[in-house]
This record gives sequence, structure tokens and C-alpha cells, in this order.
Amino acid sequence: MTPQQARIPRHILPVLVLAQFAGTSLWFAVNAVMPDLQRELGWPASAVGPLTSSLQFGFIVGTLVFALLAIADRFSARKVFLFCALAGAACTVGAWAMVAHYEALLAWRFLTGVFLAGIYPVGMKIAAQWYTRGLGGALGLLIGALVLGSASAHALRALSGTLPWPTLMLGVAALAAGGGLLLFFGTGDPPHAHARVTTLQWRALGALWTDGRVRASVLGYFGHMWELYTMWVMVPLVLATRLQGPDLSWAAFWVLGAGVIGCAGGGWVALRWGSARVASAQLATSGLCCLATPWVIEAPALWFYGWLVLWGITVSGDSPQFSTLTASNAPPQAVGSVLTLTNSIGFGISIVSILLFVSLAETISLGALLPWLALGPALGLWAMKLLVREEAQHS
Repeated sequence: MTPQQARIPRHILPVLVLAQFAGTSLWFAVNAVMPDLQRELGWPASAVGPLTSSLQFGFIVGTLVFALLAIADRFSARKVFLFCALAGAACTVGAWAMVAHYEALLAWRFLTGVFLAGIYPVGMKIAAQWYTRGLGGALGLLIGALVLGSASAHALRALSGTLPWPTLMLGVAALAAGGGLLLFFGTGDPPHAHARVTTLQWRALGALWTDGRVRASVLGYFGHMWELYTMWVMVPLVLATRLQGPDLSWAAFWVLGAGVIGCAGGGWVALRWGSARVASAQLATSGLCCLATPWVIEAPALWFYGWLVLWGITVSGDSPQFSTLTASNAPPQAVGSVLTLTNSIGFGISIVSILLFVSLAETISLGALLPWLALGPALGLWAMKLLVREEAQHS
């Protein structure tokens, strides 16, 4: 540990991780209880699609507005995180109160997505302020918390037979609000924070295209996003070829939750090996998992489940390192805005990918369809060549 890192209180990282997990739990609050709502309200199975897309679209709009207005760089990041966590929790309570009205539920989920723009990327900006060195390890744990929170929707679905859906929704709202309060009162101003800017940072946002290093990590991230969320959506369909009911939900939780290993383990390795090489290695492995689909989707159980767990580990594990590289190379006064805009574009790509693959899955077998997800990793690996080469030269 460097002298600089030694001055950081030990509780900071656990607080950031817990707050990020709690805040991002809002993401799948409704998805987890959709089977119950469909039974009680008579909604078709297709209702979950627009609800998921509504939140994703809200997140894209929110991150775009936050980036263009430099919200996370012009105002206290802790206050932004707190406000958005409380507002997102209030939206979830609103969704609970008006759950029988589908159009109102769509609106509440859209607003929840908008406020999530002040939680996920802002949490990464706060971590970047605290951990000017060893950021890959810190973000590995931070995004690992997001992955676990995302996977927990499947665990909640498995438990939905014992927990009533209002309890789950209100519990998630309380958890998110608690996360915002925990981060605000559990941390102070980072010792290495740059002075807040007073003007918009549109020129700095151009670093996504004009700075070769930022462009490399951003394009790598975009390739990763083409694969990530579509893989998460398709995993239950893959598991449904062998499992059903609670067994399927628990298996999906373990497959997607395995991403914590890739995030945390990758962060630890990146401290010694470099973020670019760790991200590229995991991206290449997940791409190979895409290409392997035709051979392992009908293989014996050991190969089938081993393949899915490896894919779950690596499809998420590269994300913290892409964020680390972007945060490290972006203009210091605009880190929050650059990360937020990158998230906005990345999630836009993920929506296109999800809609395309879900539509094609109706007429094309999974074994023939899923290998095309490897296009994203292929693009990402091509873009990352510059950063990988620089790390190799300095090792």
C-alpha cells in the first residue's frame, strides 16, 4: 500500500460498495415481482419488456442530461448521489402505490431510470476521487456490487412464493434510500477531489473521440455493452432448455452473480497486471463463450453449467477496468461527465442489442444466434490494442 492509499480511511471502500449495491437495487425492483403482478392483474408475459425498456430509456436520458449539464462535476457528488437515491426510492414507492395502472407504472420506471443516472456513474466518480491509485481494484468491488444487485432479481423471484410483492418493492425502496444516506453521512469530501467546475464541460466530453486513450477504452466498453445485457436477458432462455420454476431462477442468479468473481478478482489482478490487459483477457474469454454456444448448449451438464458460469464471470468482469481506464485518462475536471456520457451511449447500444436478439430468438435457435454476440468483444479487442501495447511496454 502506498502512503497515499494509507491515508484513506478503511471504511470508505465498504461504504461505497454497500451504497452502490443499495442504490442500484432499484434497477430490478419491478422485474423481480412481475410474475406476481401478471397473476394478480392479468398482464401478458410481454408486459415485462416495455417496463424494462422504460427504465433503460430513462437511464439513457438521465445520463445524457447529467453529462451535458456536468451535474456530477458542477455539484457535490455526495449530494447528487443522496438526492438521486432518495428520489429513486420515492419513485419505487410511487410505482407500488399505482402498480395497477400500467401506464403510470411505465412512467414511474422511466423516472427511476433517470435518477439511477445519479447513482451508478456518480458512485464511480466518487470512487475515482478517493482512489487515485488502485482504482481498478476499488471499481472491481464497486461494480461487483452492481452485478450482484442485478443478479439478485432472480433470487428475489425464486423467493417470491414466500415474500409478498409489496414487501419486496417497499423493501428495495428503503434499501436504496438507506444507501444514499450511508454514502452521504459515511464519507466526507475526498482528499484528492478537484475543484468543482462552474461551466459546462462540452469540450471535455469530446475526449471520447479526440483522445486516443479515452477513445480506446470507450470503444472497448461499447463492445462489452453489446454483449453484456443481452447475455443477461438470454441466460434464462438458455437455462429454460433444462430447468424451470425456482430452480431456473436460482441457476440464473448463480450464473449472473458469478460476475462478482470477475469484477473483484479482475480488480485484484489489474493492480499487478494492468487494467487494459485484464479487460482484454476477460473480453476475449467472454467472446469465446459466445462462439462456443453451438457446441455446449446441448453438452453434458458439467460442460453446460461450467460454460455458463465462466461466461457469467467474464462478461461482467471487464466492466470495472474499462471504467478505470476511462476515468484515469479523461480530463480530471470532467471525469464524472465523461463516465456518465459513456454510460449513456453504452446503454443505448445495449437496448439495440437486446431488442434485436430477443426478436431474432423467436425464429432462430439459440445455438445459431448467440455466437453473433461475439461481434461486440471483437470490436472491443480491436479498439484496446493501443492500451494493451502501452501496458506491455511499461511492465
